[in-house]
Amino acid sequence: MNEKWDVTILGGGPGGYVAAIRAAQLKKRVALVEKHKLGGTCTNYGCIPAKYLLHQTKIYKELRESKNLEGPLVKMRCNWKKIQEEKNKVVERLGKGIEFLLMKNGIEIIKGEGVVKSEKQIAVKTEEGEKILESDKIILATGSRPASLPFLEPNGKEVVTSREALEFEDIPKRMLIIGAGAVGLEMGSIYQRLGSEVSVLEIMPAILPGSDGEMASRLERILNQQGFKIHTQMRIEQCAIKERLVNLKGTDLKTQSPFEFESEKVLLATGRKPNTECLTEENLELLLDKQGFVKVNSQLETSVPDIYALGDMIGGYLLAHKASHEGIVAAENASGIKAEMNYKALPLAVHTEPEFSSVGLTEEEAKEKRIKIQVGSFSLQANGRALTLGKQEGMVKVMADEKDEIIGAHILAPNASEFISEISLAMKCGLKIQDVSSSIHIHPTLSEAVMEAAMKAKNQAVHVLNI
Repeated sequence: MNEKWDVTILGGGPGGYVAAIRAAQLKKRVALVEKHKLGGTCTNYGCIPAKYLLHQTKIYKELRESKNLEGPLVKMRCNWKKIQEEKNKVVERLGKGIEFLLMKNGIEIIKGEGVVKSEKQIAVKTEEGEKILESDKIILATGSRPASLPFLEPNGKEVVTSREALEFEDIPKRMLIIGAGAVGLEMGSIYQRLGSEVSVLEIMPAILPGSDGEMASRLERILNQQGFKIHTQMRIEQCAIKERLVNLKGTDLKTQSPFEFESEKVLLATGRKPNTECLTEENLELLLDKQGFVKVNSQLETSVPDIYALGDMIGGYLLAHKASHEGIVAAENASGIKAEMNYKALPLAVHTEPEFSSVGLTEEEAKEKRIKIQVGSFSLQANGRALTLGKQEGMVKVMADEKDEIIGAHILAPNASEFISEISLAMKCGLKIQDVSSSIHIHPTLSEAVMEAAMKAKNQAVHVLNI
């Protein structure tokens, strides 16, 4: 006998489980299908374990480099095994918390692999056999997986994805990272702090492709000063593995000269591709665009009525918080409440040190759109809190259009991810740059730099010259 549900969700990651909870809050009978672990990649193999390792290695690095501590710091060691154990405890705790919330909201959790059979039907392979779920609405939230290169496939040993890199038993002496996006730079930060010689190869002209050029250039300079070896415009053409060493060859596009690198570990951080194996019927293949992502409208509904999709599988920025917000929107639409996604004020962050966070347009994008922009920049060298932290390398940039409405902001600072939301909220509410510059910020804080940057856009900054 087939089971009947109001809403069935495929995928229990940050988009899927949030959608399930929101639909349950709206009094819908909800089933959530997950083939691996609740929380998806973010909780189990991505955001959470990575941030734990970043935090622990940051403490280790700062203690070793402090100028004001005395004693045999050279003898201090990082207990990598203990760190891995504690990281796993954090991941397990969060996973159990998600399961608890789902159960308390009356959501049926079905362990297995789901496939969309029709507009109203999902087949799930479980340990007990196949289940057929009848559902009025379906929400697809199956996420993505690491992409690879045709001649450079991960083998889980010498060539790895971020998932394996988070679980290394030993610290590699040398590590090559292919791709200078958020994943590559964060993973590189972890191991560079632990003593690995980290080299980053990026085919594009700058790190963090698509980011504000001035800020990316500044971050690249800071990372190189920390010990990274970043090489841009590097096209990899050959790979060979011999005696547990990976040899990469290619062409330096700046000089058209050949290059060769050798390393114990190679991390593939070349992007991700959507998990769309849940779509098997021929008519459902029409849901995909040319890049293989699922096409949706502003309400996250696909071209098949009553089937919604969200998260990494629909493309755009592949961010956990984006997927979670889309989960709320999809659940509300599937429950009869009209809601729309607006990505205008979607923030993002890269958890290097300093962190880089961004929202809205870059300066390059604004100029391409021929927007008459007002730009206010403020260096952390003039920020009291940054100086007390010994972290004055960063900068804040805030931009507004000719009507003074904020259109973008970019922050390079410690904990930048924690205070970019001020600008995200301002943009969502259509506030003007004067609303930020005239609001009172606590002193001394790093967030004062946002206020000063907004003031600088109008040549009213106090702690820097308005030239």
